Amino acid sequence: MKTTITVNGQARTLDVDSRTTLLDALREHLGLIGSKKGCDHGQCGACTVLVNGARINSCLSLLVMHDGDQVTTIEGLGTAENLHPVQQAFLENDAFQCGYCTPGQICSAVGMLQEAADGWPSQVMEDVAALVDLTEAEIRERMSGNICRCSAYPQIVAAIRSVAGDAA
Repeated sequence: MKTTITVNGQARTLDVDSRTTLLDALREHLGLIGSKKGCDHGQCGACTVLVNGARINSCLSLLVMHDGDQVTTIEGLGTAENLHPVQQAFLENDAFQCGYCTPGQICSAVGMLQEAADGWPSQVMEDVAALVDLTEAEIRERMSGNICRCSAYPQIVAAIRSVAGDAA
């Protein structure tokens, strides 16, 4: 089935089986291996990418569902010479160990920061109409879909807080 998506700013048409996940299309058909297949059940977040600016688990989403969509992977966030602010913060805060979850963590953090800026409430907000305050607890709740087996959570939270502070 032919599907056209824009990946990291470049229009791509793929002719693949209708059961192909977005993750498999990115990795196996486009060679974008930054997004990882961790659990393949949507439980770990290693496959997180941005679709039309929203973060999703690409292992749970079929490619054909995204015809015409804009997809941003870790490869599309920044370059080695010009890192995205979240990528730079992860480096500065040593927010990774083995690095397997890092692409998903970074894409999720970018999406989460936008959600917070847009005023989306979370489970830990007492007043869902209040402005979002990205406290440590708030960040942990909003990033809870991304697992780090090495337990770099304190550094990940610090990296996100540093970017959120810069944006405020």
